[in-house]
Amino acid sequence: MASPQELKRYRRNLADELDSAAVYDALSTAESDAQRRAIFAELAVAEREHAQVWREKLAANNVRVPPHRRSGKTLLLLTLTRVFGPSVVLPTVAAAEYADRDRYAHEPGAEKLSAQEQQHAAIVQSIVANKAARGQSKGAQIAAAESWHRGVTSGNDLRAAVLGANDGLVSNFCLIMGVAGAGAANRTILLTGLAGLVAGACSMALGEWLSVTNARELARTQIAKEADELEHTPDAERHELALIYQAKGIEAGEARRVASQIMRDKDHALDTLTREELGIDPKELGGNPWTAAAVSFFLFALGAAFPIVAFLWAGGYAAIAQSVVLSAIGLAAVGVFTSLFNGRSALFSAFRQIVIGLVAAGFTAGAGRLLGVSIS
Repeated sequence: MASPQELKRYRRNLADELDSAAVYDALSTAESDAQRRAIFAELAVAEREHAQVWREKLAANNVRVPPHRRSGKTLLLLTLTRVFGPSVVLPTVAAAEYADRDRYAHEPGAEKLSAQEQQHAAIVQSIVANKAARGQSKGAQIAAAESWHRGVTSGNDLRAAVLGANDGLVSNFCLIMGVAGAGAANRTILLTGLAGLVAGACSMALGEWLSVTNARELARTQIAKEADELEHTPDAERHELALIYQAKGIEAGEARRVASQIMRDKDHALDTLTREELGIDPKELGGNPWTAAAVSFFLFALGAAFPIVAFLWAGGYAAIAQSVVLSAIGLAAVGVFTSLFNGRSALFSAFRQIVIGLVAAGFTAGAGRLLGVSIS
């Protein structure tokens, strides 16, 4: 008979495999490309086969398996997939597969499952890399594949969106609680919160605009310098390109041949050198600064609105209590979203986010109270 710890692990493995199967089913349904759709369907079947292994282990120990209830994280992924499509959630799914690729490495009798989990991680990783590399040169595709692991740890656009909203929520929540702690009137608290929303959103938007604009200007300067070097020292640039390909594992003679062929077309050579040597996509140059600014403004304002709205219809302690509740709901939502990236459960991430936010707001409320008393 298995120990209680082993049975608990079997149940968790069963639930995780069924959740993964549901996600791959959703990806397969939403995917427009026939080849990727078939791959996701096969992965869903494989995950169900893995689930059957743990179901049988539980049955062998006379453990009744109740109907599966999908986790909050899985329900969120399914919703995002249906609403926004596979591209939004694929980086998150790939990161989760990569993190769990060795989950069965030390599980007795699960050697086959461990190998298959590693294959699943490689397959999804390849899909993400190939989608990102579409339209790039072959060398850029290689670079995209090699940079995958940085993507796993650094996150994606969805993570940036969640954290942007979190910045607005936490900063404005603390600001409002600090002013409320000082004993300010309802009107003053409301105006302070609105001012914090507008000021913070504008600051975030301006910062994002400047960041992207400076990155684009720097990229243009580097590309212009690369073009000048290509014009005046083509031999040196061909040698650099050959060294880059050698560093990627291509045999020296083949690397020189490929570099020579690329250098025959100056435009193609500049595009390749820009991608390979500078790590810059000449078509993007870091993105659109106005779009980045608008998104930053909206996300910060969205988060900052949660602590404010209660003061539009309530006053005094009732408004403060409602503001705390609404902020806690917003913090919980942020926590659920962050569970997509940190590998923890949605419940744990939501609870942690609420506790941290409430502690920060409590601290600023206490500071506001002390300052209000001392000033008065």
